[in-house]
Amino acid sequence: MIPSSWTKAVTAADVAEEPFYIPATTSPSRPRRTLKHGDTFAVVDSHGDIGASRGAQDGIFHADTRYLSRFELLLNGMQPLLLGSNLRDDNSVLTVDLTNPDMYFNGQLALSKDTIHVVRTLFLWRSCAYHRLGFHNHGDARVKFSISLAFDNDFADLFEVRGLHRDRRGRSEIQCNPETGRVDISYEGLDEKLRRSTFTFDPPPANLQKNIATYRFDLRPGERCSVCLTLECNREETDSPKSFLRSMVAAAHELKASTRQAATVVASNEILNRLFCRSMADLYMLITQTSQGPYPYGGIPWYSTTFGRDGILAAIQMLWCDPRIAKGVLKRLAAFQAKQNDPLRDAEPGKILHEMRAGEMAALGEIPFGLYYGSVDSTPLFVLLLGLYVERTGDLATLRELCPNLKVALAWIDSYGDPDGDGFIEYYRATERGLSNQGWKDSHDAVFHADGSLAEGPIALAEVQGYVYAAKQLAARCARWLGDDTWACALDAEAARLRTQFDAAFWCEGLGTYAMALDGHKRACLVRTSNAGQVLFSGIANPERAAAVAKCLMEPRFFSGWGIRTVARDERRYNPMSYHNGSIWPHDNALIALGLRRYGFMDAADRIFAGMLDAASYMEFQRLPELFCGFGRRRNRGPTLYPVACSPQAWAATAPFALLQASIGLEFDPVAKEITLRNPHLPSFIESLTISGLRLGNSTVDLSLRGQRDDISMRVLRSDANIRVSAVYC
Repeated sequence: MIPSSWTKAVTAADVAEEPFYIPATTSPSRPRRTLKHGDTFAVVDSHGDIGASRGAQDGIFHADTRYLSRFELLLNGMQPLLLGSNLRDDNSVLTVDLTNPDMYFNGQLALSKDTIHVVRTLFLWRSCAYHRLGFHNHGDARVKFSISLAFDNDFADLFEVRGLHRDRRGRSEIQCNPETGRVDISYEGLDEKLRRSTFTFDPPPANLQKNIATYRFDLRPGERCSVCLTLECNREETDSPKSFLRSMVAAAHELKASTRQAATVVASNEILNRLFCRSMADLYMLITQTSQGPYPYGGIPWYSTTFGRDGILAAIQMLWCDPRIAKGVLKRLAAFQAKQNDPLRDAEPGKILHEMRAGEMAALGEIPFGLYYGSVDSTPLFVLLLGLYVERTGDLATLRELCPNLKVALAWIDSYGDPDGDGFIEYYRATERGLSNQGWKDSHDAVFHADGSLAEGPIALAEVQGYVYAAKQLAARCARWLGDDTWACALDAEAARLRTQFDAAFWCEGLGTYAMALDGHKRACLVRTSNAGQVLFSGIANPERAAAVAKCLMEPRFFSGWGIRTVARDERRYNPMSYHNGSIWPHDNALIALGLRRYGFMDAADRIFAGMLDAASYMEFQRLPELFCGFGRRRNRGPTLYPVACSPQAWAATAPFALLQASIGLEFDPVAKEITLRNPHLPSFIESLTISGLRLGNSTVDLSLRGQRDDISMRVLRSDANIRVSAVYC
């Protein structure tokens, strides 16, 4: 019998309620590949083309605008055959191998397939896309052939690419110079900003028109030739791109340098090693060097920009491995912390950013996301991250610098965040243009009652109260580090009151877990959801409640075999193919695993880790996407993908590192120069583990773990300072 929830279609009313819904109208006929550098990213198909296959929303994008909407290679007027399409392990370069199909002339075979080897090499660096096409005649006779490169650009805002319609647009112009092999496509937007795509072909093609370049080749047996193309986004006339090879080397060196201070992990499990390698590469590709420091952008293609919640949670999950990320996130979000009320942006003094956008639609106010603050959890998570960062690093200078931001964030939590003064932080959008739901599950239908009816605001989410609890506890530690014991005691008392109040209002004995939320009438949403798992992450649950939640989460209604679903499968709105109502999110599972470790449920944390690892083993490149469908696991079959999930995505990329932290229990004391593994544990799929370059202050250590489950031996392999490393069982 098919559950009724599976048959629900997305209606026009649903889309009207959720104006920033990302539609999935058709499936792309070719797989997609992604690259990113800074504020520029590329989505191309497996052949290296853009706009050549149905269902595509690809292109080269810069600052939320598409700068190349079509780029298609034809060989003698035909599409080449695909041999292979591979990303380098560090995500810096895409290489595509192609060959010619059988080609006929007047009914006779004129060129046998697999004669010409075509290699397309693509990478991004400093707002420029570099593309090289290499040709090699592997035949035993001379061959003559032509290639054409069709190109175009629409300068579509990213939200147009996502499906929003605009009644008016700016003005485009194309200038072509066949002698120099240069084409300029410019667009003057309604925001009066000039955007320009500059194409340079080297050597100049035999024929160059406004939207197509044609080359003719005559290759002897074994002969090679190549063509290079650069696409510059908003080129300044004083700038000129470096050569293809020099730029590729510089881009790879820059990426390698960005990871130099991060710890590395090598395990006895080769699939796990590939997962860590891909996750590390994805994260550092997504990190953009901003004026405030490194910041992990949300994900490609839809969220390649600064997101408050995403950046904070990615930084938390990566904190043990590379605390520099947390510092960059904290400084950037502090720089954009709201200073005044602005209902159109859901902004209030002290509130932390939800997202920012740099495109034309944001500049014109057609979307509210230029600087948008519609997130109920970014502010307590900011406080939480600051406390965790100082605890991890002992960086009191950054704490003192950000203390004013900390204080106004706490003030927002107690005032604007709790408008009715009931002690719970809650949200309600200020205008109809804002997001209707403002927790991490921000689909319009993500918060509901047991009968399926949507909850009406203001809404107090369970996990957000936990974030506030943990934030106030950590803020109290910050106050003590700054020598203010009076402030610290007040914050500790507030956290204790919240814990008692939370238990009384959110615990549901009949469900055996916490309510998802309280609606605007203070009615509990009596629905089993993964929100309760993140309650464990924050530590607000008492041990008895935590045991019941852990038991509930590992039941088949929740645990699919791959991971924990966002909504239990017997709930009214459960749909394994939905965005937030039954799907599986790696970051959600990682935070839940950290919560399970907090309360000592290591077997449950192991099952989550194992499920995520098994899921990744079926994913292309062993890359965990933003989410995947919540169907139950079946023998000899992999998980079902979600069609418009971001991949890569920052908090999914950092999830494996949080899962490892949930196993080995790393703790840091920068004052005492101690690293402690508290109740270290290796799941059954890891026999040994080596962590290299684990940093504490300016010093690093290498250590290894060996054993199974709780019978672990630890060895320090190297230490460049007097750092004490120990394992503690309690």
